[in-house]
Amino acid sequence: QVQLAESGGGLVQAGGSLRLSCAASGRTFSSFVMGWFRQAPGKEREFVAAIRWSGGRTYYADSVKGRFTISRDNFKNTVYLQMNSLTPEDTAIYYCAFDRSDYQIRTQFYAYDYWGQGTQVTVSS
Repeated sequence: QVQLAESGGGLVQAGGSLRLSCAASGRTFSSFVMGWFRQAPGKEREFVAAIRWSGGRTYYADSVKGRFTISRDNFKNTVYLQMNSLTPEDTAIYYCAFDRSDYQIRTQFYAYDYWGQGTQVTVSS
């Protein structure tokens, strides 16, 4: 079992920045993928970004490419999501997710095995 604890959400004005953190604990894996998803009211959960722990390869949704950056700290078992140039369309609950398989970076939410509790990000216009 893997536990994920997110932090860093909040309220920010359009054009501002936030950094989300997600610390993983519990069972260890030698290779895996960690990702971020988000879900706005009335919408489906959508992929935001992911990183392969071994090697650090990243992948982004087109909607956030160039504005968001995913990174990791191997020693802290923590993944970060730096979000810049935020818009009201980025408002959502952001979830950290863990995929036990790192064969490829997957964007489908059902491919991920463990989830954090979510953190609210609200961008005001």
